[in-house]
Amino acid sequence: MADFDLFVIGAGSGGVRASRVAAAYGARVAIAEEYKVGGTCVIRGCVPKKLLVYGAHFAEDLDDAAMFGWNVPQKTFDWTVLRDNVLAEVSRLEGAYTETLKSHDVTIFHERATVTGPNSIRLASGKEVTADKILIATGARPVMPHIDGIEHAISSNEVFHLDKLPKRIVIAGGGYIANEFAGIFHQFGTHVTLVNRTDVILRHYDQQIVDRLIQISLRKGIDFKFHATIDRVRREDDGRLHIAMTGCDNLEADQLLFAIGRKPNTEGLGLEAIGVELGEHGKLKVDEDNRTSVPSIFAVGDVTDRVQLTPVAIREGQAFADTFFGKKQCRVDYGSIPSAVFSHPPLAGVGLTEGHARNTIGPVKIFTSDFRPMKNVLAGRNERSLYKLVVDAESEVVVGIHMIGPDAPAILQAAAIAVKAKLKKSEIDATLALHPTMAEELVLMR
Repeated sequence: MADFDLFVIGAGSGGVRASRVAAAYGARVAIAEEYKVGGTCVIRGCVPKKLLVYGAHFAEDLDDAAMFGWNVPQKTFDWTVLRDNVLAEVSRLEGAYTETLKSHDVTIFHERATVTGPNSIRLASGKEVTADKILIATGARPVMPHIDGIEHAISSNEVFHLDKLPKRIVIAGGGYIANEFAGIFHQFGTHVTLVNRTDVILRHYDQQIVDRLIQISLRKGIDFKFHATIDRVRREDDGRLHIAMTGCDNLEADQLLFAIGRKPNTEGLGLEAIGVELGEHGKLKVDEDNRTSVPSIFAVGDVTDRVQLTPVAIREGQAFADTFFGKKQCRVDYGSIPSAVFSHPPLAGVGLTEGHARNTIGPVKIFTSDFRPMKNVLAGRNERSLYKLVVDAESEVVVGIHMIGPDAPAILQAAAIAVKAKLKKSEIDATLALHPTMAEELVLMR
């Protein structure tokens, strides 16, 4: 008999869910984590970043407060207070995740694990264990370019540990991580320059919504350098960074952040040696049941590079445990996944963008609402929100919803049900408005 029914490598969102659920079904489960329980999302990703987003919002909220009768005599910001409070919350969550595993009798190994065979694992301590099934849930890590002076730059992992707030920061990348940190640092008073090798950012979101974000960001004072690349970095004697560029003038900054993508963590796990097939950039290739080319080895989450989102990893972990330990066949539906960018203001979308819809289903009807939120009106802030419905012209089914504005991600979570359920535009129209709210704009488009 093997030592465990299931051995999980990586205690992130997908690994923890699979472990907990499998153990609840009665399986003997062990999990190995070489860093901290909780994974990218909890430790150095969406949770601490969202807390920074909350902190950044106060910059504008305090300014707006005067028009609502509040007297805020002095506005100052202490980065170290927010940083330390965020890290304390991360530590609390790590403890909560650990307790969840322990309460389900999951054996935890706080060390690196490698695969030595279809059913065998070696721990960093030298201990050898066996398992009927092995689940790889090691996530992904930030990609850093191979350029001279890269040691002077940071990735998103290090942002949460900065000793002080930089006066000037250059952020390389055009995805959600780059744009979120651009908004965060700008609100904290840092001069932000966002560098991208093309003129396309947030390529998977609706172009009209992205254009609105760029317009707002430019008005706020965020600098964009498109069709530009970073060649090398040098730290001057006074601590400044000299950044040599192609496509624009050289830049100077106090901090350089690369957010140019994430790569699956598969190196050094011993997988290729036992015949596990890897794909592009080292991703683990799996079938619909999360099984790799070796029948006893499975994978979920970012390490598969299917959809790098925490809720997807959780759903994959749940499906794996339900299928193989709960004896309930379960597969993840990757259609109509809602997603958001917690920029300033945030944007969100679900389903087909206008461009994708025209290219795949043909004729579409587009409905938009371009409005100034009530709060912005009284505050004297000219920033406008934009909501958009993409409708199949023939069936009248709503195939996409996209928006930018305050609380857009929270509003979209409920609106995404309409796309998932394939509701028609007439059913949206028949829903009474909840007034006065921004969300009512979704049911008032004609």
